[in-house]
Amino acid sequence: MSTKPTKFLVKYSSYPHNNDPNTTTTAWKLLEEAIKTIHLKNASSLSFEELYRNAYNMVLHKNGEMLYNNLKNLVNGHLKEVAKQVEIANDEAFLNELNTSWSEHKTSMLMVRDILMYMDRTYVDQAKLPTVYDMGLNLFRDNVVHSPYIKDRLLNTLLDLIQKERNGEIIDRILIKNITQMLIDLGVNSKIVYEEDFETPFLAKTASYYQVESQQFISSCSCPDYMKKVEICLKEELERVSHYLDSSSEPKVKDVTEKQLISNHMKTLINMENSGLISMLQEDKIEDLKRMYNLFGRVSDGLNYMKEVISNHIREIGKEIVMDEEKTKEQTTFFQSLLDLKDKYDRLHKEAFYNDKQFQHSLFRAFEYFINLNPKSPEYISLFIDEKLKKGLKGVSEEEVDVLLDKILMLFRFIQEKDVFEKYYKQHLAKRLLLGRSVSDDAERNMIAKLKTECGYQFTSKLEGMFTDMRLSVDTMAGFKNYIQTLQKPMSFDLNVNVLTTGFWPTQSASNCILPREILHCCEAFKAYYLSNHNGRLLIWQTNMGTAEIKASFPSKTHELQVSTYQMVILLLFNESPKLTFKEISEQTGIPPVDLKRNLMALTSAKNKVLDKETKDAKEAPNKNIEESDVFFFNTKFKSKLFRVKIMSVVQKETPVEATETRQKVDEDRKHQIEASIVRIMKARKTMDHSNLISEVIKQLQSRFVPNPIIVKKRIESLIEREYLERSKQDRKQYIYMA
Repeated sequence: MSTKPTKFLVKYSSYPHNNDPNTTTTAWKLLEEAIKTIHLKNASSLSFEELYRNAYNMVLHKNGEMLYNNLKNLVNGHLKEVAKQVEIANDEAFLNELNTSWSEHKTSMLMVRDILMYMDRTYVDQAKLPTVYDMGLNLFRDNVVHSPYIKDRLLNTLLDLIQKERNGEIIDRILIKNITQMLIDLGVNSKIVYEEDFETPFLAKTASYYQVESQQFISSCSCPDYMKKVEICLKEELERVSHYLDSSSEPKVKDVTEKQLISNHMKTLINMENSGLISMLQEDKIEDLKRMYNLFGRVSDGLNYMKEVISNHIREIGKEIVMDEEKTKEQTTFFQSLLDLKDKYDRLHKEAFYNDKQFQHSLFRAFEYFINLNPKSPEYISLFIDEKLKKGLKGVSEEEVDVLLDKILMLFRFIQEKDVFEKYYKQHLAKRLLLGRSVSDDAERNMIAKLKTECGYQFTSKLEGMFTDMRLSVDTMAGFKNYIQTLQKPMSFDLNVNVLTTGFWPTQSASNCILPREILHCCEAFKAYYLSNHNGRLLIWQTNMGTAEIKASFPSKTHELQVSTYQMVILLLFNESPKLTFKEISEQTGIPPVDLKRNLMALTSAKNKVLDKETKDAKEAPNKNIEESDVFFFNTKFKSKLFRVKIMSVVQKETPVEATETRQKVDEDRKHQIEASIVRIMKARKTMDHSNLISEVIKQLQSRFVPNPIIVKKRIESLIEREYLERSKQDRKQYIYMA
């Protein structure tokens, strides 16, 4: 406590220098009586000018030491009497008596200090002694506060009062504040008295109290209720600090209470059955999760432990989804489950965990872990996008479409094999564009723009090329229609051709089927027109990717059938013959057996049974599969309420052989990308050791896939064989770029 010294205006007179002992004794007697009068609280009768002059003369005549020691002995004796008065006070009056004695002593010492101001400025300063006021503080500490009958009693009284307040009783906070401030002042420019006499035992008592309290709480409360009690306790302890403790005690009190209430019970709280962290996550208890985040954030490793438990929980849930055979059979359900899981934890991250970046990183790693457990995840994501862009976004606003695509893209980021996704996405996009199944071009372009932003131009260049081909094909067909009007022999039906650039589209080397003469004539006409405008190009007809609209006359009604090119060729055969065997159809169409069976299955399905069949080996139950011994004939009993009937091709899942082929194509592409990355790095660095080169290649390519170090090593060996690189003769692990 800093006290501003009282200022007196003193007029000095010239006195003869007299070092007479009798004069010095007389001067001290006068000062002694004055100080005793001050202790008796009767200072108004004193002449401070005269007292100051006597003290001044004593110091001036080299009697400063005598004056200082006499004062010390006088105050010391007075405080011994004060201590006795405090000691005999009963428990209720004890603190008040001590506080009153302290207040009076401070006032007395301020007056004495003003009288002896000259001694403070000269003798005390030169002798390096405590000032008059500080000496008074030290004497009060030694004689009163540290009295054997007061010290322990003071501490116990303070601790008992604080305990009463914790138990709900009302106490005199101002009185306690005065006492704790007294202990701080008695430290004289330090807080050692406050810390040793009160703070240290107070903190020990607080730790002991909350150790017992926390055990009682945790044995009788659920996790959310326990945390509510903890919040109240922490708030009350901090209020205590603000009301009657020194501010320096605040971090110490926080540490003690947080350790006993939170740190010591973190694992128990998090793992508490039916109410712990996992239960909160499962039941979306936002407020409880927020409370746990705030409390655990106060202690060391609290949030890290929370983060670890949440991450492991998400990994387990995600693992169940991606490894669930039932869900993976339904790709839409599989992916929607992942989206729902991501939405849930994004919401929790935002509302309960305050968008904590460490939690966000932990969530990312958890999703990345389990999504990549299933090697088919890239395909399933592409299928989900395919489903949404075909029919799932009809009637949805642009804003909602954008939100959904962003969510899909978020899961796409977790995929490590982005090049595998690209393969499947290209196949699915091709079907949507060629069969006119996209819900809108805007949605398609929006998705590609997002992929481009995420993965770069190279990733989407071929996808954009597919859109360019479709746009150019529209212009080409407009020119072709003008061209056929100039022909002498007009075509009997409409032909629409999409010209696809080989490098952009996932075209397959499929066997061309045998087209009817009329259609073949139209194809030749288009070929002649196209090559006349684009000299040097090669056209290859992809009949396996085409569609057709044909009219079919049934006894009951005429229908317009929307079919694939293969189905059209099959159906046109029945204009010439009412019944055909599988072998005859195969020979007359040239359609590969696998594709032929799939298309015949669609034409003989119960939903749109345009053709009927006879199976020689059929048992009681009808056989849905197509056998090579089957005989097919036109179904004259076909009926449908619709005029326009769409014959859907039987969707065939990717066979193990096709999956292997896709993987082989991906691996082949990866070889080229790895080699290109190696050459780029070595061209820039000139020389590089093996481990650093491997690390750099992985770093460059991880945006598309994570290359296996063994594969990278093989590609390095291949480049060495082809003399792009060579090994250093001094160090075999060092590579040198060969220009």
